[in-house]
Amino acid sequence: MPFASAISSYALLSRQILVRSLHLMPQGRGVTEVPANRSPTVRRRELGALLRALRTERGWTAEEVAERLLVSPSKISRQETGQRGVSQRDIRALCDLYGVEGEPRQHLIDLANEGKQRAWWQTTRLPYSTYVGLEAEAVSISDYALSVMPGLLQTSEYARAVLEAMVPRWVPEIVEERVQGRLDRQNRILAAPGAPRFEAVMDESVLHRVVGSPAVMRAQLEHLLALIDEPAITLRIIPYSAGALPAPTNKFILLRFASPNVTDTVFVEGLTGDLYLDDPAEVEVYSTTFRALMELAGDLAETRAIILGVASRYGTQSR
Repeated sequence: MPFASAISSYALLSRQILVRSLHLMPQGRGVTEVPANRSPTVRRRELGALLRALRTERGWTAEEVAERLLVSPSKISRQETGQRGVSQRDIRALCDLYGVEGEPRQHLIDLANEGKQRAWWQTTRLPYSTYVGLEAEAVSISDYALSVMPGLLQTSEYARAVLEAMVPRWVPEIVEERVQGRLDRQNRILAAPGAPRFEAVMDESVLHRVVGSPAVMRAQLEHLLALIDEPAITLRIIPYSAGALPAPTNKFILLRFASPNVTDTVFVEGLTGDLYLDDPAEVEVYSTTFRALMELAGDLAETRAIILGVASRYGTQSR
């Protein structure tokens, strides 16, 4: 049965979301595809968005759905925000409750299955696994670096020095595990086929802060110079002469996704907890701020000159 017929009883919102979701699945030439490296984290968020749309289309609250299914409202909330996976039993119960049949039902079941798969980063014990799960399927990553280099651009020596300075102190085994996790992310995100568009804008102070040693900084800046011409990477430096910054205290990363069912997300790292902002109004504020920061930064030639100038102070002979 055609997809449109299978959901003819749905309200417009649910129909549009489910149609677009199915159209993003590989179906042949001329159809947009999601990245090959499908992330369980993103699948849970996509499923949650669809379940929330089905519920709100019927005018039900999370409490009312929970009462009908004899579960807690918090469980419904966690499912709709993607904080937890959805079991086969739960997804069948939800589909029955919302009257979802045919292709839409199978699509929801497939999302639930993918959302419970084990991803490569779950074996590394990284403390920011939620972020890595989102990063793994982002089609663009915009990173504003205020005090240290973006993690995806760090050398192993630089990353090690950053991690060794953390409070509380980590034992060497944990430091090495975190360093390897960072290198794995670089290989799987930036070096893999179909890499996302990566933008990084850094304050010039990041180049001057001696992390590790002058030798470590020399190698790190040489690494930046090696990456600066990569077609999928945009690297820009905001010079001291640019004056006051529109975000003087907030480092953040903006992640964008191909699926219309997964909202763009801003990641803000904290000392005791991280923030994941996906409200469209908040995301727009950060997006506008990032563009303003990019406008303050030097162009490619100016950025290269700044990096070379600072590198020379570390005794390098970089090109």
